[in-house]
Amino acid sequence: MAEFTPTRSLAIALQDERRTMREGYAFLDEKCLLLAGEMLRAVRLWREHRRTWRAAWRVARSALRAAIARHGLQGLQLYPAVELTATLSTQRRTLLGVTLQSATLVAAPPPTAMEAAANPSPEAEACRRAFASLLPLATEMAALSGDLARLHAEYRRTVRRVRALQDVLLPEIETTLAEIETSLEELEQDEAAVLRRVALQRE
Repeated sequence: MAEFTPTRSLAIALQDERRTMREGYAFLDEKCLLLAGEMLRAVRLWREHRRTWRAAWRVARSALRAAIARHGLQGLQLYPAVELTATLSTQRRTLLGVTLQSATLVAAPPPTAMEAAANPSPEAEACRRAFASLLPLATEMAALSGDLARLHAEYRRTVRRVRALQDVLLPEIETTLAEIETSLEELEQDEAAVLRRVALQRE
């Protein structure tokens, strides 16, 4: 702390600053709890999506193996691509200054081939449908991953501020206030002693 002249007005100003810091500390501490709670909720939801994704991925992988067994790898690579016209819908909300969003693929018609296959097969069509079904899940998981990244970044920033208040700023202001109050008490004692001497001399 810089050098200061101990005065009653300075002590009052520092007391007000300490009160403000304590209120800020309480707010930031509560903010950490709310952010942590939202992160836990998002993690649970992401894990549920991941279980669904893994189940769908196993189905898609089995369909891919069947399609490769039917057409061969090169034959499947030449299978006509599909045209997806799904619409991405996003919804945003704000939590303590952090932007969160959910994303879904809506109004997605069944995937259709851009051109007819020369050698169509049920296996290739099943493979196409299985992989197309992964897209909505991937979209929702991507949005959740973004939310978690933003929440974690804000949580870390808030924790740093809480620690700065708790470990640096509040102890520093407490020490300064104690020094000022001690100096003021000494000054008051000195003034009282001078007044007593003056009173004795007048007698």
